[in-house]
Amino acid sequence: MFTEVLDNNPAMVRTVCPYCGVGCQTRVHVKGGRILYVDGRDGPANRNRLCVKGRFGFDYVHHPDRLTRPLIRRGDVPKDAAIQLRAADWADVFREADWEEALECAAAGLKQVCERDGGSAVAGFGSAKGSNEEAYLFQKLIRQGFGTNNVDHCTRLCHASSVAALMEGLNSGAVTAPFTAAKDAECIIVIGARPAENHPVAATFIKNAVDEGKTLILMDPRGHAQGLAPHAAHVLQFKAGADVALLNAMLNTIVEEGLYDRQYVQAHTEGFDELKVRIKAFPPEAMEAACGIEARTIREVARLYATSRASLILWGMGIAQHVHGTDNARCLIALALITGQIGRPGTGLHPLRGQNNVQGASDSGLIPMVYPDYKSVEDPEVRALYEAAWGRPLDPRKGLTVVEIMRAILADEIKAMYILGENPAMSDPDQAHAREALARLDHLVVQDIFLTETAWQADVVLPASAHAEKWGTFTNTNRQVQLGRPAVAAPGEARQDWELIQEIANRIGLGWAYAHPRDVYAEMSGLMPSLANIAWERLEREDAVTYPCGSPDGPGSEILFAERFPTKSGRGRIVPADLLPPDELPDEAYPMVLSTGRMLEHWHTGAMTRRASTLDALEPEAVACLNGRDLDDLGLDPGDFVRVATRRGEIVLKARLDRDVPKGMVFIPFCFAEAAANLLTNPQLDPYGKIPEFKFCAARVEPAGERTAAAQ
Repeated sequence: MFTEVLDNNPAMVRTVCPYCGVGCQTRVHVKGGRILYVDGRDGPANRNRLCVKGRFGFDYVHHPDRLTRPLIRRGDVPKDAAIQLRAADWADVFREADWEEALECAAAGLKQVCERDGGSAVAGFGSAKGSNEEAYLFQKLIRQGFGTNNVDHCTRLCHASSVAALMEGLNSGAVTAPFTAAKDAECIIVIGARPAENHPVAATFIKNAVDEGKTLILMDPRGHAQGLAPHAAHVLQFKAGADVALLNAMLNTIVEEGLYDRQYVQAHTEGFDELKVRIKAFPPEAMEAACGIEARTIREVARLYATSRASLILWGMGIAQHVHGTDNARCLIALALITGQIGRPGTGLHPLRGQNNVQGASDSGLIPMVYPDYKSVEDPEVRALYEAAWGRPLDPRKGLTVVEIMRAILADEIKAMYILGENPAMSDPDQAHAREALARLDHLVVQDIFLTETAWQADVVLPASAHAEKWGTFTNTNRQVQLGRPAVAAPGEARQDWELIQEIANRIGLGWAYAHPRDVYAEMSGLMPSLANIAWERLEREDAVTYPCGSPDGPGSEILFAERFPTKSGRGRIVPADLLPPDELPDEAYPMVLSTGRMLEHWHTGAMTRRASTLDALEPEAVACLNGRDLDDLGLDPGDFVRVATRRGEIVLKARLDRDVPKGMVFIPFCFAEAAANLLTNPQLDPYGKIPEFKFCAARVEPAGERTAAAQ
């Protein structure tokens, strides 16, 4: 299948970007089996545009660290949670194996634990970097093969609370409008998101809208001076953790001043009467001290949002990654519902999805409480449908989520895991705890393209295919299903991810017989109404189709819920929220706030971008971003080493002056393994989305005693 593409066009392959949820369409130029350069195509999400990662972050696929042969852990090397292993030193821990031995060892270990301890002792992490087909097969394997719903992926660490609130309020976890709807909006709110860094191409559409006279309002504890702030009419730099105070004050203004859409509320919502009563406790004047924004400013932006002809809300993980993340999203949903700013061009709710296929992986059922298309595993009718399709009884109980699985390992309840393309040893909160859990497993199978920090604890490592080496569909943040095509061959003996999942499945007796990802997609289409009228052959012709799509040749529906919501009543549900503090507040011992996230040049845990030569040259070192006044108070210059400590651990890294960071906060990107931010983060969970509080914990910053050149 790789050769057929290159034979058709030996110089250029049409595919999609492997990084963020924007889903830019790309042209990958290849010569001699290597990628020469990448440029943009006229796709619906990018219109020929690319960011620095999409344009320059391609050569990780050719990095010498690529896994090329299966590895099995040496019998004389016990697991060690504190291990630090360079890729070049793999032989200190592993030995090479042929595929037959490696696959048999991988499958036998999983099967043994399942038979000895029951299916609930097995768990799997799939990947939002892989294709829809891979996500579907992975969750099918865990459910059909091991009889458990203990399957999750990184959506648990990004927008799980957003999805929980959207499912509760709208019975749909997807965006209601694309980010390109900014062109039709009159007012655009961006809250808890930094599109100029994390979704740079989406940010260009917001800038275009402002150039056409639209009003942009930014809300974020960190400033946007280096991003969208120059384009904004209002920048509300509120106190970290005070999202609900700010949003409830806006809701209070809209309700008390009668700015809500009475006709829309009466015809399309439920729960307004309760909101109307409870929101009285949150006037802007009372919330001013709590959120740090003047009451008159809160009132002004609330009026702007409510009275504009069309208003759009986009948000990011600054909303989601809190113990009150679901409450934050509930407030945003309430804003849209009471003003009728949903279901029309230029209106809607859009949680900007992080990974390139986190939307598609979630749609495909890579979540412990739902089957594909967000159908509950606890619903007997839904479960009966999948039992008939897959030919086996299925677990009627919700499975465990990412952090819950780590806790269950330490409680000796989960004994074996299969991890595909995820790196929880870097991405999970309280990293020492996560690494201790991985080291305690009886059997761990890791399938990846690099020997990640997670793979250090593996019993079997299966070398897999990178994005540029595979066929598959990917669904972006706009609900656009797009076709990815292979541009180069996988190195050495590395194999396709879907093939390896099928190999494991068949070695535990499932008898799968897929010959190509299109066969998997066909099965998915038969079970997932969201993929109706989006045939594989159509994607080969058109490259992208938005779901839902009403006809085989129709364009798909960009704007959802024009007439009704997919709830039992047909109405959107308004859910009020109360003020809850972050789990861990600053005190005398830890007087600052630590927040973590991404940076423009690097992606997620850095496994790809830190092996992309241009990107790593741009940002080669771990940094802690601090306000200039905090640097002065600590007697530090930019470039000095600082020690950042929390109740869970400490790291040493360089200080960077960042005027976007408020006084009293330290911001650390979590992509640097040598100073891993997630050694510090708080694992406490939002009770609904089960997402950790990555955006807030108490921290201490102090000089580390070594000075270097300025890191500005």
